[in-house]
Amino acid sequence: MKVIVLGSGVIGVTTAWYLARAGVEVEVIERRAGPALETSFANAGEISPGYASPWAGPGMPLKAIKWLFTRHAPLVVRPRPDPAMCIWILRMLRNCTSARYALNKSRMVPLAEYSRDALRQLRADTGIAYDERSLGTLQLFRTQRQLDDSAGDVTVLERLGVPYALLDAAGCIAAEPGLARVRALIAGGLRLPDDETGDCYLFTERLAALAQAQGVGFRFGETIEGFEPGGDRIEAVRTDRGRVTADAYVLALGSYSTPLARRIGLRLPVYPVKGYSLTAPVTDANAAPVSTVMDESYKVAITRLGDRIRIGGTAELSGYNDRLTAARRETLELSARGLFPAGGDYARATFWTGLRPMTPDGTPIIGASRYRNLWLNTGHGTLGWTMACGSGQVIADLVTGREPAIDVQGLGLDRY
Repeated sequence: MKVIVLGSGVIGVTTAWYLARAGVEVEVIERRAGPALETSFANAGEISPGYASPWAGPGMPLKAIKWLFTRHAPLVVRPRPDPAMCIWILRMLRNCTSARYALNKSRMVPLAEYSRDALRQLRADTGIAYDERSLGTLQLFRTQRQLDDSAGDVTVLERLGVPYALLDAAGCIAAEPGLARVRALIAGGLRLPDDETGDCYLFTERLAALAQAQGVGFRFGETIEGFEPGGDRIEAVRTDRGRVTADAYVLALGSYSTPLARRIGLRLPVYPVKGYSLTAPVTDANAAPVSTVMDESYKVAITRLGDRIRIGGTAELSGYNDRLTAARRETLELSARGLFPAGGDYARATFWTGLRPMTPDGTPIIGASRYRNLWLNTGHGTLGWTMACGSGQVIADLVTGREPAIDVQGLGLDRY
């Protein structure tokens, strides 16, 4: 059996890896010169199953209106004559109820936890290293209101059996000693001890090399132009180098899955939500984060990656563009300087942006399409790194006719 994987971000490469481990012949097609050079390149670095939550939730519409008039808002909407954006926003608003939030989170957390466990097993099997740490994550609340609002998430964590700890300011500083300088800013925190961190780009690049050693072929610098459907099957993929055939195909192109699928009549509810990051050198290890601190006020994650600090955040709806916006850098730097003022050299930080493939309900799309040999693995939003290994294993199981180890009901396109 031969399978072609479209895309070599962290989702595409993990998919290729698990397919190869299942004994499948695999080729990966990627327009960039190497793996993980787009959305997977400089994400926030956190692997946080417990924080696997949809953006759509109770109170989000009112928050979004407020953020329209806030300089350092975590959500930015740039209106444009784009029907796809309007439809996506309306669908997201429909998911902003308590019942749908709980349902969507209950789909996301098990997949994320399964993925974290799969990553641990992969690490044990291969010895792969990627500036990883297994020291938990801390959601930091600057106000009592934020702390009180965490009760809903805590209820879901308890129901799903996810270990957690609610901390006061002293507890937050014990977990992250670098916060001692800003104790007055801290109302409390929610710590998830089983979460991890790591450099997604390093992981994907090194896993691609391991996959290549397992026989996976990578066709870099090759642009995918479309599919050739035949009845209820895909006969071939067309690229700028010609026609490529296989027994099955996996669409793992992140935000770019949507326009490609549209050409063959598949309507994917995946829209690009632009994110930004800074990567700064550590100047004082004792004043830098130990793992990941999630600043609830700005929705910014501040992560230690070896001798670097990665600051990631902001959700910007502005279509398919990769322009860097100075105002977004200000927000990231404001959060990092506010919590870890002496931890990094923020003036020397590199600034980056990528397009997160988001669904309106936050849950990725993993599973079959109406074409019998075309499978979907996209729509992971801000959680591609968190969910990558689990998603890759699930798709490998489905493609090869095996029963996945977790319940995949509610993960497919059919929920739309």
